[in-house]
Amino acid sequence: MDIGIIKVAARSRTTAVAGAIAAVIRQVRYAEVQAIGASAVNQAVKAVAIARKYLADDNIHVICIPEFTDVEIKGERRTAMKLIVEPRYPEEYPSEDHP
Repeated sequence: MDIGIIKVAARSRTTAVAGAIAAVIRQVRYAEVQAIGASAVNQAVKAVAIARKYLADDNIHVICIPEFTDVEIKGERRTAMKLIVEPRYPEEYPSEDHP
């Protein structure tokens, strides 16, 4: 199932984006978040942090892997930040204190 990329703008509501991330993680266990520009990346990172809390309440612990990606917007090539969010299962770690 292809859910697509969750695109974040500088004016995106972090709680709304977090809810979308959490929903996608619950459904397909993988989310891709994309942002262009410092303000949008800031909103995206905050949304991942909020989504982490939403998911932790359901005992789903996630990690975030950042990387750069090139995108084309109106014929112009831009560099975007891509945040890959995926589950990290606590049973993989020996300590129960590990988040």
